[in-house]
Amino acid sequence: MWMYLGLLSAVFLGLHNLCKKHAVQGNEVFPVLLGTISSGLLVLLPFYLGSQFAPDYTKSLGFYIESISWQKHIFIFIKSVIMAGSWILAYQALKHLPITIVTPIRSAGPFFTFIGAIFIYQERPNPLQWIGFFLIIGSVILYSKIGKKEGIVFTRNKWIFAIIAATFLGASSGLYDKFLIQRLMLTPQTLQFWFCFYTVTILLVILGFTWFPYAEKRQAFKFRWSIPAVGVLLQTADYFYFKALQDPDALIMLLSAIKRSQIIIAVVIGGLIFREQNKRKKLVPLGGIMLGVFLILYS
Repeated sequence: MWMYLGLLSAVFLGLHNLCKKHAVQGNEVFPVLLGTISSGLLVLLPFYLGSQFAPDYTKSLGFYIESISWQKHIFIFIKSVIMAGSWILAYQALKHLPITIVTPIRSAGPFFTFIGAIFIYQERPNPLQWIGFFLIIGSVILYSKIGKKEGIVFTRNKWIFAIIAATFLGASSGLYDKFLIQRLMLTPQTLQFWFCFYTVTILLVILGFTWFPYAEKRQAFKFRWSIPAVGVLLQTADYFYFKALQDPDALIMLLSAIKRSQIIIAVVIGGLIFREQNKRKKLVPLGGIMLGVFLILYS
């Protein structure tokens, strides 16, 4: 069952990436990010208020947000710091790079998760999983060569380093999620609400220094329908992902790989919508990534 929940999460993540590209194009990145996370918080706020004033009804819906200790709040705040850093770097890179380059690099996240799952959680890959692992790595390297034809030299472009750092932080957060869900026994909605709350707080502090004081930056910001859409789609994807992690049999290395099937939506549909270059050539490494994911799932 957890694999199907992972696939549902991947579908919403793919749609989320398309809306995110639309939201950041020619726009101020930090307020866009604040808007998306705030939208997610607003989606969850009724469940928090319901948990405070109508707990029995909210429990019957399955969306009760529990009261948690201050120690658990600290652990969730740490996740917010990690993901705020990852998103800031990823949004900046997405603003300056084609989605058909950014998304495949983000697909490298399972590699970091794969290694962490082995050493931290003692998850053991079999030979087919190792083959899938190296297939995905080889496909990402092939993407870098295609990217050069679009004027993107991977060793000289700072946004490439930004998206790689964002990917590493995102993978670290994925490993941390298993600890929060399975060890601390946090419910998905409880984790999501407080995570959004702390992330919005962090972003407000950052924008207080980098955006709010500057009139020209405020005027350059363009509100788009895709900004709240990103927040809603992300929270939906995260809910299915956290529900999958609640299963004690769920393997974080496989869930991370399953989520990368979102690149079908991002590369194929996104390439058509945003009319990016070399779409056909990118289908070759895309096929390699998908074959690697398939081998991991099949194994």
